[in-house]
Amino acid sequence: MFKISYQTYTLNMEHVFRIARGARSSTPLLLTAIQFEDVIGYGEASMPPLYGESHKSAIRFLSKVDLSGFNDPFDIEGMMNYVDNIEKGNTAVKASIDIALHDIAGKIAGKPCYQLFDLPGVNSISTSKTISIDTPDIIKERTLEAKEFQFLKIKLGGDNDREIMEAVRSVSNQPLYIDANQGWKDKSQALENIHWLKEQGVIFVEQPMPVAMEDEMAWLKSKSPLPVVGEEGMQRLKDVERADNFYHGMSVKLVKSTGLNEGVKMAKLAKKKGLKVMLGCMSETSCLISAAFHLASFADWVDLDGNLGVTNNPYKGIETINGKLINNDIPGIGLINPEIAWEKLKG
Repeated sequence: MFKISYQTYTLNMEHVFRIARGARSSTPLLLTAIQFEDVIGYGEASMPPLYGESHKSAIRFLSKVDLSGFNDPFDIEGMMNYVDNIEKGNTAVKASIDIALHDIAGKIAGKPCYQLFDLPGVNSISTSKTISIDTPDIIKERTLEAKEFQFLKIKLGGDNDREIMEAVRSVSNQPLYIDANQGWKDKSQALENIHWLKEQGVIFVEQPMPVAMEDEMAWLKSKSPLPVVGEEGMQRLKDVERADNFYHGMSVKLVKSTGLNEGVKMAKLAKKKGLKVMLGCMSETSCLISAAFHLASFADWVDLDGNLGVTNNPYKGIETINGKLINNDIPGIGLINPEIAWEKLKG
């Protein structure tokens, strides 16, 4: 018998996080725990307001979830098909269920989750550190603070892109990932930007133009001197079917893919279609970051820094040391003593 419980939580950031479409200093989360017999699995929904989910919507959705018809903890496919069909959307709270179920299955099997998928283990992997939109002086400061990371991810898409890049390059020569967050609306200008960015040591450009501008994205993909990577345009498995029309690579984010079950399928299909794979995140605790790490063997690029730069991360799991995520091979998703954190949160 599966028993679901949850706690609302607000994750606070050390600094204001700005992208081309808005800014925030905190992120609403729903932390979930699912118990099967004497085993408890933990999951998490990260819900930046920009994407339409909230504490209220997540709780409303969870009230409709009834897993009493299932008695096999390894039938995650069946359970997630049921959960996904309750109603459309709600991908973050669906992911929280998926992650908790994988945590249970891994603990029962005595295996870290990547082994449940018959994936090879990764001892460590470099993640980028994100630098959000800000003034040149603050960007220089944040860039210098991230000198231990092999890669930086720079947020662009506003009206001061070149000023931001000049600030970064004045203090760092680290290779860069660029995320325009759909900020460029003119295809010719976007192409000109990418040619310039290539000269600045940029590796790829993520979601340069709005998702709806498919013809423009197809044109840009055919001419871009750098890989263009889909993020907002690559959220579910069905999106990957057409991804190679518009992108050279795609991002897998568990809060958008409804979790690991579909995230694995997305990554496998992407590789089959010859697409590069990036692992991405929101502002998250170590619960979601640890879960995403189990897909590391698929990753060409990793951007799993959402638990860094927050002031109240309740969990400890996969750690980031000198810019690298370090495998701990703990059964399940890899959290360390999560039951202690859960009890503290309840108190």
